[in-house]
Amino acid sequence: PFSLIPRGVYPAVTQISPKALAEKGVRLVLADLDNTLVRYGPGAPAPEVLAWREGLRTAGVELFLLSNSRKPDRPGRYAKRLDIPYLGHAGKPGTAGFEQAMARMGRTAGQTAMVGDQIFTDILGARRMGILALLVEPIQLAGNPGRYLRYAVEQPFRALGKRRSR
Repeated sequence: PFSLIPRGVYPAVTQISPKALAEKGVRLVLADLDNTLVRYGPGAPAPEVLAWREGLRTAGVELFLLSNSRKPDRPGRYAKRLDIPYLGHAGKPGTAGFEQAMARMGRTAGQTAMVGDQIFTDILGARRMGILALLVEPIQLAGNPGRYLRYAVEQPFRALGKRRSR
């Protein structure tokens, strides 16, 4: 289905309960990299993100980095620090990256959630695949004027997703 409305909106990935995901039958979380797990630019996983990853593992949920990053080594370096599998240059909102990630992990769409900060890539791609689509607020907007415009256009869909989250 073509929908731009997320199933939930959160201030950060660390506010998404691993236990609640597991209770919904989620066994795989596909997570965007930039502005979802870490801000743009170089960076190591924050202690809160490492703790969230451990919470997912404890709940029986696997984490997989699904990034559109065109920087060849960036997703791989970050995923290695988190000790998780990854796919860079995933082509979201196209479905091939989602399909490849789920196949690698042996999971179905009904067992998978996508967490990202962008409506037109992360949420649209997940909704097209029938995956639970969860939106987080971007970590940092500064630095790229295009991001401000994109996030402004996304606001109505973010608002509808927040209503749905209640």
